[in-house]
Amino acid sequence: MSGITGSNPYRASGVIAAAAAGGLSWQSVVTGSTLTAVAGNAYWIDTTSNTCTITLPASASNGDELIFADFDRTWGTYKIIIDSNGLNYQGFDDTYDVEYGTDGTAVDIVYSDATNGWIPILDEAVAETPSKGNDNGLFAFGQSSAPPPYYNVSNKVSNVGVIATDTSGVGTARGEGVAGCEYGGDKGIIGFGYTGSRTAVTNLVTNAGVVGTDVTGVGTARQNLSACDYGGDKGIFAYGNDGSADNTSNLVSNTGVVATDVTGVGTARSHLASCEYGGDKGIFGFGGGTMSMTNLISNTGVVGTDVSGVGSGREGLGACSYGGDKGIFSNTATNYTNLVSNTGVVATDVAGVGTAKGATAGTQYGFDKGIFAYGSIPGPAVTAISNLISNTGVQAADVSGVGQTRKYHASCSYN
Repeated sequence: MSGITGSNPYRASGVIAAAAAGGLSWQSVVTGSTLTAVAGNAYWIDTTSNTCTITLPASASNGDELIFADFDRTWGTYKIIIDSNGLNYQGFDDTYDVEYGTDGTAVDIVYSDATNGWIPILDEAVAETPSKGNDNGLFAFGQSSAPPPYYNVSNKVSNVGVIATDTSGVGTARGEGVAGCEYGGDKGIIGFGYTGSRTAVTNLVTNAGVVGTDVTGVGTARQNLSACDYGGDKGIFAYGNDGSADNTSNLVSNTGVVATDVTGVGTARSHLASCEYGGDKGIFGFGGGTMSMTNLISNTGVVGTDVSGVGSGREGLGACSYGGDKGIFSNTATNYTNLVSNTGVVATDVAGVGTAKGATAGTQYGFDKGIFAYGSIPGPAVTAISNLISNTGVQAADVSGVGQTRKYHASCSYN
């Protein structure tokens, strides 16, 4: 890959400066575990799969310069290690470890002299723009513990995770696994579910969190499915029950239009959950009573084959994204959570915090945090209790419920 940039190309805003004659030459993306750097070059370092050890030149002259940049914002998972190869680094000899392990970091180093050696003139994380995720969330629809009634109320979630009181319902009241996701980057869509019979009707959600009137359904009417977004601005509904377990999917365009059925991939099941990961991909997981397998969704909306399950098999759980590029599955009667890495790998069970609840749902808020709310608790009964998820994936204690107690509701985010 060709390209020349001037010295110190990263401005405070994270914008690359215009090219300058005699500047650095950007190299092809480095994905390996080692790199021998050459002065005068700039390198994209992709640590999606492994740590990268970078060996600096064995000799250098005053003004020699190198840049290393986090290509896929993964240095927080797999760091880079710089071997100064006999020369000093900020005045320290090469017996000291030099490591960078923060997502989005750019490191620009210039050689000074034998005493101070290589000196970073920039070594900080570059802000991610646009931010991944939305600032506000929404819970909508749902049902009582023994329906009817079904509900069409909604509750907004602020950018600090506070749930608002009920907003009067719009659209056909329904529950039993109605699903929701984002589209267009800042809007949402809620669809399918059960009204007394299965339906495929959808309702668009504006970027102000207003639920629209019914849109005639497209695709197989079904209940207890799930939905997530992919590609940064599109969505997908998948799996569920149309009289028996189903694995059909329906893509949602970046204008909120639902496409016809796509032939199913993976084990047919219902009562599962889904969320985003990696910024532009999705994952469906668990469901079907005691299943724990997952199915990854590519950034073009293609459903992958089954991935062997990790964690306790269960159904009726919820999922949401956090941290900008990771996800979490949470709750049911077992009260476990399972984190999802930014490469779609599901972690083992983490003991739950707060009241165990099933038939719950989760959404993001504040761009990089999440919230789970509503659902069923032993009794049986329905609840409005919520639990916040930090931007590091930690589930907090119960927050007193606000709004109509219910379960099998939908959620999405908006901005």
